[in-house]
Amino acid sequence: MTHKDYMVKSIINDGMFRAYVVDATNLVQEAQTRHDTWSASSAALGRSLVGTLLLASSVLKGEEKMTVRIQGDGPVGGIVVDGNANGTVKGYLQDPHVHLPLNSKGKIDVAGAVGTTGTLSVTKDLLVGEPFTGQVELVSGELGEDFTYYLAQSEQIPSAVGLSVFVNPDNSIEVAGGFLIQVLPGASDEAITDLETKLSHLPLISQLLQEHKAPEDILYQLFEQDTVKIVDTMPVAFKCDCSKEKFSEMLATIKKADIEQMINEDHHAEVVCHFCGNKYQYDENDLNEILSKMD
Repeated sequence: MTHKDYMVKSIINDGMFRAYVVDATNLVQEAQTRHDTWSASSAALGRSLVGTLLLASSVLKGEEKMTVRIQGDGPVGGIVVDGNANGTVKGYLQDPHVHLPLNSKGKIDVAGAVGTTGTLSVTKDLLVGEPFTGQVELVSGELGEDFTYYLAQSEQIPSAVGLSVFVNPDNSIEVAGGFLIQVLPGASDEAITDLETKLSHLPLISQLLQEHKAPEDILYQLFEQDTVKIVDTMPVAFKCDCSKEKFSEMLATIKKADIEQMINEDHHAEVVCHFCGNKYQYDENDLNEILSKMD
């Protein structure tokens, strides 16, 4: 099944709701491949990537950036995802090799992997002044509810977030996606109640994507088609901006004695990017060049 990764942004009923739906199957598959994640780790990282993608698209503009950190007491450890307003994310988690028994609903136990005690924090770099961090306690560890709680507490926006990743027995990703719906000041009580009812009956996003539903189709299951105004359709991707030059700058910040030791004892250095797994090699010439710029 071929998937085209993209997000649909829409306004509902002339401003009652803002709704975003994304198919991020290839994006999460790329993360799975790069980090060699097992099922529970795949679902936890995948949901975190999709959640950050939706959150960043809804609250950032232009070149603004955000970092989402999820630190629970589960076996996957900390999860870190960077996102922006342009539809790209990158992320990693401490232990990619977590596989757990299915939960009571027969689904991957994301809460068991992430943990139910801990924090979700969002650091926004709005390119003016110091970056600002908002933090909430984890409420379920399933992550959809946790992003919803963050939006309500830190952004003061009543919202609904659904995140879904279906992992195949061979650890590959069959589908991954999600939605974010924000209640705007113009929403009537009746419209909110109607939406809550529809959300309670909505199948998992992964199930809808497996049925070849596009993001637009999912929108139309939640809202009458003639009330939906699509304002943007945006490609999304897993994209890391690391480079040998960037890591050279990082190496230049450590002690000169450590660089000299790498030259004299190891004769080279290898740097691995946490976010994407790319490896960068520095031979003696490279390290001497870094050393010469430290004087």
